[in-house]
Amino acid sequence: MSPVLAGVLQLLALIAALALAHRPLGDHMARVYSSEKHYKPEKWIYKAVGANPSAEMRWPAYLRAVLAFSAVSVLFLYALQRAQGILPGSLGFVAIDPDQAFNTAASFVANTNWQSYYGEQAMGHIVQTGGLAVQNFVSAAVGMAVAVALVRGFARSRTGELGNFWADLVRGVVRILLPISVIGAIILVACGAIQNFAGIHEVGQFLGGTQQWNGGAVASQEVIKELGTNGGGYFNANSAHPFENPTPFSNLFEVFLILLIPFSLTRTFGRMVGNLRQGYAILATMATIWLGFVALMMWTEFAGNGPAFDIAGGAMEGKETRFGIAASSIFSVSTTLTSTGAVNSFHSSYTGLGGGIQLLGMQLGEIAPGGVGSGLYGMLIMAIIAVFIAGLMVGRTPEYLGKKIGTREIKFAACYILITPALVLGFTAAAMALDTPANSMTNTGAHGFSEILYAYTSGANNNGSAFAGLNADTQWFNSTIGIAMLLGRFLPMVFVLALAGSLAEQKPVPETAGTLRTDKPLYTGLLVGTILIVTGLTYFPALALGPLAEGLAS
Repeated sequence: MSPVLAGVLQLLALIAALALAHRPLGDHMARVYSSEKHYKPEKWIYKAVGANPSAEMRWPAYLRAVLAFSAVSVLFLYALQRAQGILPGSLGFVAIDPDQAFNTAASFVANTNWQSYYGEQAMGHIVQTGGLAVQNFVSAAVGMAVAVALVRGFARSRTGELGNFWADLVRGVVRILLPISVIGAIILVACGAIQNFAGIHEVGQFLGGTQQWNGGAVASQEVIKELGTNGGGYFNANSAHPFENPTPFSNLFEVFLILLIPFSLTRTFGRMVGNLRQGYAILATMATIWLGFVALMMWTEFAGNGPAFDIAGGAMEGKETRFGIAASSIFSVSTTLTSTGAVNSFHSSYTGLGGGIQLLGMQLGEIAPGGVGSGLYGMLIMAIIAVFIAGLMVGRTPEYLGKKIGTREIKFAACYILITPALVLGFTAAAMALDTPANSMTNTGAHGFSEILYAYTSGANNNGSAFAGLNADTQWFNSTIGIAMLLGRFLPMVFVLALAGSLAEQKPVPETAGTLRTDKPLYTGLLVGTILIVTGLTYFPALALGPLAEGLAS
């Protein structure tokens, strides 16, 4: 069987699995966030934090709860890393340096999981399981809660109430993420991923000396790292490490986990607004972009010229032989079009155009299908922009799901789409202009610029994957990328929740003959075009200086 055919078959199997899970999981999540019942374990949690889960919140209160919970999470994770040297199960590792502890705390709380350290050489069992793995759950649940709040803004009318953050957070963890993670961890262990609390031990001989490996609760952290679109690996090699991702089947299963909730949330959206066709329109938009990027990535990686490409059957540098080009391409596109950041191959070793596809996937806002929760609310923001553009064309006030998109709403949407490019391009320009950050580059020219651009694109878009070749464990990069991650995560949420509150206060507008049908293929095409033009062209000059220049020169 040819590698291309094997890749197509893997892609079809993945699509079939996602299609089978779409309806039951989407409906289950809609029931979870619409339920008024509180389970006993959930009541214990509410009592512990002093929250009233039945109290409705307006958008400012909802936002304050999000920010307060996240701020406490950053402080807790920072303190846990700084105290690692005196904690049990530290494996002899010392406390994490202040700048790196800040970077890591910001990274995991912001659902980014950018790692400027070697996990197996820096973090003990307590920090890995009690700190990082916990944030993998709750940071994903925060994103889902904000998305659901925006959906309620569309579904409700004549009220500013968006639900209760604490109830949404706890239900997301207890009823959605935990059950799937338990099943997924068992599957990964069956595939060969490790799950233990063993210490450091020596194995075999390596270049005349012994090689040291860590044990760890890897499978349980691996499953939520993918399911929650987090991405931070137990080992530096991430999902290319055989302890995390041992077989081709586990590789495909991990891609399935990455895409499962973001794609299924479109049905949750359709169910909660009372119009499943609207959810299918969003799903079609996400799927179109994702499939297009996968096809482009496979083409660029299989179509290389030269003796090395011909012998290997494509661009195999930096890719695991047990996965190959096709599976690596699917994984790479799926992680960069979501906020996952997990890698099963060396992104810096992709062809110039392949690296450009990875960058563009993040720069589109990671909305196809995007991160858990963040992908849906990012796509709904773009849906509002598309409706606004259509309204300008026909000269009538735009409407979406029975809500008028007026000046206030479009200002919130515009602020949302401008924040991340400002962070990415501003920090990239500063790093390239100063001498100290440039010293961290191991490559010069277009590829060296791509390393810097990729780092800030990954951080500000809360992706977390690395282009590699860049020494990011410096005070400059730990601090600036940490700031970019926090601002890139929580500033957009301000405008999402403000928009949700504005929509919830409106009175529904009856549909007329002049209303744009947003559940038709024509609108889906308009939405795809809007995403590629409005967000994609923002980064075109930077892409032209980096991956495009490198790709055209090769």
